[in-house]
Amino acid sequence: MNEKLAKNNQSVEKVLQIIETMAQNKEPMRLQDIALNATMPASTTLRFLNTLMKRGYVLQDSITLRYSLTLKFMHIGSLINSQISIRDIAHPYLAELSRKCNESVCLAIEQDMEIVYIDVIDGPDGMLKITQRVGKIAPIHSTGIGKFILLNYDTKKLDRMIELKGLKALTPHTITSKNELLKELEKIKDQGYALDDEECELGVRCLSVGIKDYSGKYVAGISVSGPTTRMTMDYIQKFKQIVIDSADKISNHLAYKKA
Repeated sequence: MNEKLAKNNQSVEKVLQIIETMAQNKEPMRLQDIALNATMPASTTLRFLNTLMKRGYVLQDSITLRYSLTLKFMHIGSLINSQISIRDIAHPYLAELSRKCNESVCLAIEQDMEIVYIDVIDGPDGMLKITQRVGKIAPIHSTGIGKFILLNYDTKKLDRMIELKGLKALTPHTITSKNELLKELEKIKDQGYALDDEECELGVRCLSVGIKDYSGKYVAGISVSGPTTRMTMDYIQKFKQIVIDSADKISNHLAYKKA
């Protein structure tokens, strides 16, 4: 790398550092505070701020002289969002998971307080091909992915979901009471994964992990499913971390950052 290119790369890094510093602050900032938090000289910070102002990404209040980011970033974000498909991002990870776990792997999102599957990689024997398919809708309370989505819900929204959709028993193992469901959600928070333990269909067990975006909310989830004869609890313990790691990688693609 030549000297000019290295200098340009450093400049880009500094601009991004300024933007991230301002984005993390909830109020307009003084030049000195931006420079301090971005760990660079005030003169350098001012030079980059002037460039960002010229391009319409930063505004300076004429009275307080404080700087703030503009809504142009939201416009850029909306353009990027329109190009990004969770399915396209997740698909390679689903295929890899299916190979590693030797089972069916699914990607699902929430729609109208239900779960809809948007991508499915069939297991090697195709045993679950009929029960799991793209476009299939499942109750939110009886699926592992759905339970992760429910972690987004506050008490009011959870009550509304129960009122509208109910907690229907699909099998003798389905959770059918609010208290039981709340206990399950607390358990999922602690362990980092969710199970559908024959709750949707007898003889089928699923391990699920949620996917977060930049907002920190669960926007989707992945699940590994198979017959209970193969998907034993011992087997799940062996590969659960692989599923967690895959979900984390997809979340990273969606700009999620762990606290």
